[in-house]
Amino acid sequence: MQGAPSRTAFGVAGRRAAHQLLDRPLVFEDPLAVRIVGGLVDMKESPMSRALRAFMAVRSRFAEDRLAKAAERGVRQYVVLGAGLDTFAYRNPFAIRVFEVDHPATQGWKRQLLEEAGIAPPETAKFVAVDFERDQLAKRLATAGFDLREPAFFSWLGVTPYLTREAFDETLGFLRSTARESGIAFDWCVEPSMLSDMERIAVEALAARVAAAGEPFRLFFRPEDLEASLRTAGFETIETLGRDEINARYFADRSDGLHVQGAAGRLTCAMKIGC
Repeated sequence: MQGAPSRTAFGVAGRRAAHQLLDRPLVFEDPLAVRIVGGLVDMKESPMSRALRAFMAVRSRFAEDRLAKAAERGVRQYVVLGAGLDTFAYRNPFAIRVFEVDHPATQGWKRQLLEEAGIAPPETAKFVAVDFERDQLAKRLATAGFDLREPAFFSWLGVTPYLTREAFDETLGFLRSTARESGIAFDWCVEPSMLSDMERIAVEALAARVAAAGEPFRLFFRPEDLEASLRTAGFETIETLGRDEINARYFADRSDGLHVQGAAGRLTCAMKIGC
């Protein structure tokens, strides 16, 4: 909503925080999650809440796993597109530069929450105010000190469903201009016509909730179309995980039954070299 911070960003952070309190073993460890939401944690245990919590935890784990591999290869720039209340910049075990990109209103709100929680941004963290629908990402990042000549890793979590196709393509165009060793991890939604009736109903219910918060879903993909767009943007290696692959990799042999449900949400890592 114009001039207001993202309401869905707070809901996502609340579910990441709830994962720290409710689930064992943890899929994603974030010791700052509860602090940044000020104790306002979504503790609901309905099947839908558990499934959403599982997906939001695992997408952060997926992105940070891929970031760790990039850091091992020497990447020293990490760009969090649509950072919301993400806390990596304040945990940062790799001592890399972190550029948090988000809407100005959401970013100002986050900085207030950080101050209230007593979490001081380190020198390696840079706040980059960007409205994806209006601003030039490349220009904003350059002003913040991002070096286009050096490889970078990007995460783009919980953002693409809310974009127009034009905004998505413009961001891919920027990524095409990045250094060869660069890569990105992001989540996305499958075209509803490809889902079962029950899965489509679940997506429609979630879409109605976020639309009521002023942040409607706009963008869905057919897998083959998304892959073609990524390859046009210069990405050679593309790994995509659907529900079954996610559950096999991250939720196998759990005693609490936590897992991802439905086939709508997927995770992708795209690299200009091997993942």
